[in-house]
Formats: sequence, structure tokens, C-alpha cells
Amino acid sequence: MSDPKPAPLDRGMFLVEVEDWRTGETFQTLSISRTPAMLLSFAANRFTEAASDYFAERLGLGTVDWRMLLLLARLPGITAAQASKTIGVDKGTVSRSASRLTRRNLITAGELHANGRSRSLYLTSAGREMHDRILEIAVNQHLELLRGFTPEEARLMADLLRRFTRNLETVLEQGRPPR
Repeated sequence: MSDPKPAPLDRGMFLVEVEDWRTGETFQTLSISRTPAMLLSFAANRFTEAASDYFAERLGLGTVDWRMLLLLARLPGITAAQASKTIGVDKGTVSRSASRLTRRNLITAGELHANGRSRSLYLTSAGREMHDRILEIAVNQHLELLRGFTPEEARLMADLLRRFTRNLETVLEQGRPPR
């Protein structure tokens, strides 16, 4: 027996009435505390800023740099274009990161692909050592961020975020703003 189809969402669940302090007029806007996309965006921004400061101060790495090292450990041989799509930043940003990481001997590029433009990227042994340092920090950080969550809640949160991301990809592919 399959799971029942969830009830449709009501747009009103994301709205709140506010008053214009100058005119006294009331109008609707998004609720900051009940809109998952806003909460996710705010949390992601704060997390990225804090992680960026931490890794920059301690390891001399920018946000995309440490994400690239983690990504290349998981997906060795990925191209800059593929990495760009996976981590959600433009290809130019990924290419600049790849150049910085190459200069630091943390990654290396393979031969040119048949298209004559892209190369597979790989961790060097120094890159693997840096990855291992980042991994230890990241795992401890995740444990702290999910303090008070049960293992099932952590798995559920990951599942919900994967579903949210799939829906986002569909919206982006359709080239239209969400309904």
C-alpha cells in the first residue's frame, strides 16, 4: 500500500498581516518564521558566513574552496561545470577556486576532454590531507548543529531538503518563478 498523497499547501500558511507604521494600512507579506524557503535561506547565509570565516582564518580557504575539496573527495574527476551545478555557484567562481587550489597544490587537473575546454579535477595528496582536516571540523560542526535532534529527525531533515532541492531544480528548469 502506498503512502497517501499529502494535502495541498495553503498559501495563507506563509502569510502574515502587517501594518504600515506611517499610514496605518494593513497588508500581507511573507511570515519569516513560517516560510521554509526564507528560513532555509537565512540559515544557509549565516552558516556559510560563519564557515567561511572559520576556514579562511584557520586554513586560508574560501567558501567554494573547501566545498570543492569535499566535492572532489566524493566525486573525483568532476569538471568545473559539473561542480558548479552540484554546489550551486556559477562556473566562473568554481574555475577561480580551481585555479587557487591548483596553485596551492591541493588539486590537479586531468587531460582536456574531447570538447577541448573542460578537464577533470582531482585531489592531490596535499588536497586529501586538507580534506581530512576539513572533514573532522565539518563532522563536529554537524553534530553541534543537530544537537537535540534524534537520528530519525536528522534523516528526515536531509530527506526534506533533498525534496526541496528537487522541486527547486524543476522550477529553475521551467524558467519561471514559482507559482
